Amino acid sequence: MTFKEKVNGLITEALLEKPSIFLVDLAVSDSFKISVGLDGDNGVQLQDCIDVSRAVENNLDREEQDFSLEVASVGVGTPLKMVRQYKKNIGRTLIVTTNTEKIEAELIEANDVFIILSWKAREPKKVGKGKETVQKEQQIAYTEIKEAVVTVTF
Repeated sequence: MTFKEKVNGLITEALLEKPSIFLVDLAVSDSFKISVGLDGDNGVQLQDCIDVSRAVENNLDREEQDFSLEVASVGVGTPLKMVRQYKKNIGRTLIVTTNTEKIEAELIEANDVFIILSWKAREPKKVGKGKETVQKEQQIAYTEIKEAVVTVTF
């Protein structure tokens, strides 16, 4: 078992007690710096990070392998990586980049295969001069998404 597999097992075990929290990112550098990114269906509390950190720290032997550990919640500007993250952000505005376009829109639906975005756009009138505001919707498969980031609106 590699060091990273051991750490991943400890994190998975710690998260069994917290079903609303899930692992988004785990990185172990060559110098054994462990970086853990957590997210939650209802957000991540500081205590959640502390609990996961302790579960890892208390079950690894520094005599066997010295390491540094950082456990944090993923930030607002961090790209979404998991379907579960899309589902928890329904109703929020995303900036979604695909191979062909970049869309800033409200996430109105997310399932296991695709998302649906909704936004208003100004387009030329069908009859006459000028522009009109139209409501647009687009379905995008996860396989087409290069990056999706939640945007904060004030």
